[in-house]
Amino acid sequence: MAGGGPLGGSRAFVTGGASGIGAAAARALATRGAHVVVADIDAVGAAELAAEIGGSSWAIDLLDADALGDGALAEALDGVDILVNNAGIQRIGPIQDFDPRDFRRIISLMLEAPFLLIRAALPGMYERGFGRIINVSSVHGIRASPFKAAYVSAKHGLEGLSKVTALEGGPFGVTSNCVSPGYVRTPLVEKQLAEQALAHGIPESEVLERVMLTESAIKRLVEPEEVASLVAWLASREAAMVTGASYTMDGGWSAR
Repeated sequence: MAGGGPLGGSRAFVTGGASGIGAAAARALATRGAHVVVADIDAVGAAELAAEIGGSSWAIDLLDADALGDGALAEALDGVDILVNNAGIQRIGPIQDFDPRDFRRIISLMLEAPFLLIRAALPGMYERGFGRIINVSSVHGIRASPFKAAYVSAKHGLEGLSKVTALEGGPFGVTSNCVSPGYVRTPLVEKQLAEQALAHGIPESEVLERVMLTESAIKRLVEPEEVASLVAWLASREAAMVTGASYTMDGGWSAR
């Protein structure tokens, strides 16, 4: 897919790119001409998607401190014009029962790893005078829900990191924005159904209506391709004056 199109000649790097929002974003960027590096802990899935879209893959565990050393990241992000920080995990439980190890893992993966990737990508972007940092946040980056202390903390932090990056990167042609969807039809959300049912003491069949979509004016899950379309626009040159923003795609949840 890569080659011509509005993003032709650009190089994109998508974390958590083998499935869900990441895979949809990788396809959308490749369709518009970018060469996409699909980065994921799932080496097979990343390689298969890279082959499909004419990109390349990087099997990486973003919780592996050794793999995130300056040398490895500088090599992986060499020439990258578009960085999509998407990788994420979820754990649900009341604060008093929340495993501190899970809290640290979520913060490390969803806040520290994006910082390290941004840090590695910016010098090249500054040198070329162009860059797009797109952070896949969540409505939980601007709102809170019970039983999600780590996830909400990480996403709130990511929103702040994105704004600081926007302020520092602006003079060098680099924009930084968040995409903040509600519940998206992904494996991550599907895995939450049982956890949410247990946490709230309700049947799993009632989780969507009574927990996940209760605040949304549009009563359905967001589709990954919808999020990807916004990611692709933010990556474009037409979005050059959009920076430091957080675009909600939550069916009206945050309008309350």
